[in-house]
Amino acid sequence: MSYSTLSIGIVGLPNVGKSTLFKALTNVAVDIQNYPFTTINPNVGVVEVPDPRVDALALMSSSKKKIYATVEFTDIAGLVKGASQGEGLGNKFLANIREVDAIVQVVRAFEDSNITHVHNRINPAEDIEIINTELVIADVETVTKRIDKAEKESKGNNAEAKKAKTDLPILAKFKERLDSGSLISKFGMNEDELVLAKELNLLTAKKFIYVINVSEDQLTSKYIPDEKLLKAIGLPAQTGSYPFIVMCNKLELTLSDITPDEKTEYLREFLPTGQAGNLPESGLDTLIKTGYRTLDLLTFLTTGEDETRAWTAHIGDAIPKASRAIHTDFERLFIRAEVINWKNLLEAGSHANARSKGLIHTVGKDYIIQEGDVVEILIGK
Repeated sequence: MSYSTLSIGIVGLPNVGKSTLFKALTNVAVDIQNYPFTTINPNVGVVEVPDPRVDALALMSSSKKKIYATVEFTDIAGLVKGASQGEGLGNKFLANIREVDAIVQVVRAFEDSNITHVHNRINPAEDIEIINTELVIADVETVTKRIDKAEKESKGNNAEAKKAKTDLPILAKFKERLDSGSLISKFGMNEDELVLAKELNLLTAKKFIYVINVSEDQLTSKYIPDEKLLKAIGLPAQTGSYPFIVMCNKLELTLSDITPDEKTEYLREFLPTGQAGNLPESGLDTLIKTGYRTLDLLTFLTTGEDETRAWTAHIGDAIPKASRAIHTDFERLFIRAEVINWKNLLEAGSHANARSKGLIHTVGKDYIIQEGDVVEILIGK
C-alpha cells in the first residue's frame, strides 16, 4: 500500500447511502437521486485527515505550508445479487476497488418510504450477506483462474515454475475458504499468504469496516450505545470481529456543509439528555480514525519554516522504513534521526529549546516509529 495515501473502497446495495457518505466525505458533487445504479462510473475523492497537531506545530514553526495525511475514497456502483456474474452493472465495477487498502461496506438500517430499497425491505443482515457473497464469488473466479495458470506453470523447472509450486497449496487453501462462503480476512494469514492475496488483489482478503447507516431518530434513540442498535437489527453475527460505525449519512452530509462552530453546536444535540461531557465526534472523523486503526497505521510528523506535514507509516515500522514516506531513497540512505514527541516539542516552544532541555533523542536504524513522533532524518550519499 502507499505510505502517503490510505485508499478505501465504498460498497453496498443501491440506495443504502453510499454516495451520500462519499459526498459528505469528499465534498465532491455526485448524483444521489433515489433510484438504483445512480453511480455509473466510480467516484474518486481525496480527503485531508484533520490533525490539530499539524496546525499547532505549523504555528510554532511559522510554516509556510501545512500538509495533512490523506485518504482516497472510491465509491462504486451499487451491487445487487448476481453482480459478480454480471447482474446490475456487473462484475467490472468490482475491479475498481481491487487495489484499495480497505473496504467500507455501507449497510442501510433506516426506514424511509421515499427512498426505494432494491429488495423492498429493510434487512441489514441479509444485505451484508448479499454483498459478501458477491465479493466471495468474484474472488473464487480470480483464484480459480490463478490455479489453472499455476498448474500449467508448475510443470517447468524455471523460477516461474518454482513460484507456481509454492503458490498452489496457498491457492487451494484460499479456494477452500471461499467455497465455504467465508471472507478470507476472517482467517489468520502467514506472510506468504498475505503476499499472494495482495498480489491477486483479493477483495475478501482486505480489511473490512461496516458503516451502519441510521436515521437521526435512531441515532438519538434507546438503541444507543451502538451494540444495542446492532442487536436490535440483528447484525452481530454478520459483522463478527470487524469494526463497525453507526452513523447517519444524511446528518454527515449536513455537517460537511456548515462551519466548524455550527458543527459543534449541531453535535451538541446528540449528547444524551441531561448529560454534559465531550461532544461526540462526527461519524466521518470516526471512520477515518477507524481506517487507520484497522490497517495498523500511525502518523508521524515533520515541521519547519517551509512546511509542517503529517506522514503515514505502519505500526511497528523501524524508522528507516517509515522514512520512505518522505522519500523512497531515505530507507537506503538513512544514517540517524532526531526524534521528539509532538507534545514535548510544543511545550518546549522550539527545536532549540527542546534540544537544550535534552528532550530530543538521537536514534538509529533500530528505532521503532511512534504515533506523534516529530522527526528530522539525516541521510548519507
